[in-house]
Amino acid sequence: MGIATINPATGETIKTFEPLNSESIEAKLALAQRAFESYRKTPMTQRSQWLNAAADILERDKVSFGKIMTLEMGKTLKSAIAEAEKCALVCRYYAEHAPEFLADVPATTDASKSFVRYQPLGLILAVMPWNFPFWQVFRFAAPALMAGNVGLLKHASNVPQCALAIEEILAQAGFPEGVFQTLLIGANQVKAVVSDPRVKAATLTGSEPAGASLAATAGEQLKKTVLELGGSDPFIVLESADLDAAVSTAVTARLINNGQSCIAAKRFIVVDAIADEFERRLVEKYQVLKIGDPMDENTDVGPLATPGILEDLDKLVQICIEKGSKVLIGGKPLSDRPGNFYPPTILSNFPPGTPADDEEFFGPVALLFRVKDMEEAIAKANSTSFGLGASAWTTNEDEAERLIEEIEAGAVFINGMVKSDPRLPFGGIKRSGYGRELAIQGIHEFVNVKTVWVK
Repeated sequence: MGIATINPATGETIKTFEPLNSESIEAKLALAQRAFESYRKTPMTQRSQWLNAAADILERDKVSFGKIMTLEMGKTLKSAIAEAEKCALVCRYYAEHAPEFLADVPATTDASKSFVRYQPLGLILAVMPWNFPFWQVFRFAAPALMAGNVGLLKHASNVPQCALAIEEILAQAGFPEGVFQTLLIGANQVKAVVSDPRVKAATLTGSEPAGASLAATAGEQLKKTVLELGGSDPFIVLESADLDAAVSTAVTARLINNGQSCIAAKRFIVVDAIADEFERRLVEKYQVLKIGDPMDENTDVGPLATPGILEDLDKLVQICIEKGSKVLIGGKPLSDRPGNFYPPTILSNFPPGTPADDEEFFGPVALLFRVKDMEEAIAKANSTSFGLGASAWTTNEDEAERLIEEIEAGAVFINGMVKSDPRLPFGGIKRSGYGRELAIQGIHEFVNVKTVWVK
């Protein structure tokens, strides 16, 4: 696939870009290395000023940035504007808290003085996905740059204008030349960049195969990686749940970003006692959703980002149907319009051996499972190879504590939708990846944790 802006609502190719050649990549790596040598010595107060300036730009121009996101990957404009605002939030969070997170930590030992100091590693490569084309980048860039590292961005090939806009935002904010650069390169060019000795570590958000490939290359070079991969997040509803809140949140949790989110609720695991009522209400709410132009403020669900994503999603749905699953609403692509539109879909009654057991449905498809009790719900939640997030609904404190303790995931949200928050670490276990972004844990991923002992 080339590097291009292709409007997912119409299929129209808006703009194409030539991938960088090896000479251009070398020039950017050399510039990044030179930038690091001086940037690492800049005072933390100066970095904070630049990052706050980036937040100002994001807030000021959030509508124009939102339109670029919507044009390139199809999220609704209102959600794209909110994404730009959230990027400003993470910039301000690290501008304020990084000095505290990176301060020397004293330790009492047999030395006259001993402490831990956090120092930057150098050039960090970020391989980022298209689904949150600004947020995924800024949640890496804000802590990495505050720690004194420099960033290299290999963005998804269908959001090149987002990638270039982010580089421009950070340049306008005052960060020195070379501190953050976009590399317009194809996936086949990533290995050479990861292998370059000037690149000290890498982070990737994306698919399992992409993560495994990057980790393998980095492993050969003994370089640190952080991976945030797929998810098949459970949304557990127990008998004691506030059903109104659970159903209302279920719609948002499944359809956020047109259903294309790693932490979207995908498997709705509901106890038998309330399953009929939950199903009825969920279908009712799906029936009134507006599908259409993502630039229209009244649109609830826009197109999927690429024809390939639509094809992959529909293939999983059709396998489930062929094996005997029941379609409650939706179930096939919309053929009455151009673009990559898939209707909000709910499937239930899964016989053993369907993709619903262990595949990630990346789009607006809810998988509805019935279980007899909490024990069976937890077992079902843990039955996949993923472990990113989980949402569970109960008003019983003992049930909540058991859910928190026994669900295998990087995050458990009780009576709320799984979301990322700068104040909380974000990441998964099992095949959902390793390492953490955000909070203090995120800024510590790409630093040298240096022990200092003085007698």
